[in-house]
Amino acid sequence: MDVAEPKISVESNTLRPAKFYIPSLDGFRTVAFLLVFVSHAGLGHLIPGGFGVTIFFFLSGYLITTLLRREYARSESIDFKNFYMRRILRIWPPFYLVLILAAVASYLANPEAGITFQSIGAFLAQSLHIANYYIIGFGSQGMPLGSNVYWSLAVEEHFYLIFPLLYVLLLKSGIKARKQAWVLWGICFLVLIWRCILVFSMGADSDRIAYGTDTRLDSILFGCALAVSGNPMLDKQNQVSERSLKYFLFPLGITLILCSLLYRSESFRDTLRYSIQGIALYPVFIAAIRCPDWWVFRALNWGWVRFLGILTYSLYLVHFTVIESISLSFPQLGLLTIGVLSLLITLILSYAIYQLVELPANQLKRKVTSSGLRQH
Repeated sequence: MDVAEPKISVESNTLRPAKFYIPSLDGFRTVAFLLVFVSHAGLGHLIPGGFGVTIFFFLSGYLITTLLRREYARSESIDFKNFYMRRILRIWPPFYLVLILAAVASYLANPEAGITFQSIGAFLAQSLHIANYYIIGFGSQGMPLGSNVYWSLAVEEHFYLIFPLLYVLLLKSGIKARKQAWVLWGICFLVLIWRCILVFSMGADSDRIAYGTDTRLDSILFGCALAVSGNPMLDKQNQVSERSLKYFLFPLGITLILCSLLYRSESFRDTLRYSIQGIALYPVFIAAIRCPDWWVFRALNWGWVRFLGILTYSLYLVHFTVIESISLSFPQLGLLTIGVLSLLITLILSYAIYQLVELPANQLKRKVTSSGLRQH
């Protein structure tokens, strides 16, 4: 999931002091979370929760790379120490708090099971941000209640350990932005080839493909490539016309997304689906950022939608633990009742975490880093 700091403003690459809020991104976070939540609340056979995670990945790649690009344009360098410190202070405080609470909830839900080697191993895997490969190797049994969804956070953590270094190499190489994007697209193509090898030659199952960093990093890289070249916030020259964007490219992107969701071939879903969705999100994001007042995207920028977007990290951390806790404690409740009750409790807990943990961590982040910008 996307763990980018909400309500980001970025400057253009002209080094002028004017700042620009990136429209629609908080709204995309809200949409992505709702897809995930409704899917986990019992409608996974109808609602594509996995696509919500793909949106989070794409958004995270776009936003973080936009900020890195802006920092490099301003100072001709990227402060790696500050970058990683920002990510630690953004991700770890809420993550470890909720993980501990989920472990406590697991024990209270089934005290007879006690603490086992399996549960200790699963907890350590989550704590060390290798939950995705733990699930691939051992399944999600023994994990703290509802914490198996944290696999996506592990993917992002792995990716951003490496990507800033790669991006600086591309910037230092002197090659133009368009060629930098081609390098990233080339890596996306190699990831697709790797998925095909795993599926068709090595018999990998869907979990291996869906949860592996090596098989899902292209979902983040597509967003990174958009930030590098053709960025709707930073690259104002040679942009496609709004008319073409609204009435051809955006509908084409939506059509590709729908086709990728409706075509149910398992081999397709494990290989081409992620690539098609990454490509299809290009015109959707560009249109939403450039045309936030268009009726199609207006709702993404409503105040309450943006507010939920600010809370999505905590919402994502908490929601499945809440759903599973209520389902186990009150099995007699219907699906709708569990869903509504879970959403209300998730909202309350997430807002509390945002106020008591995320905001203080953000304040600390500004103090311990040299950057005064609202970054990751």
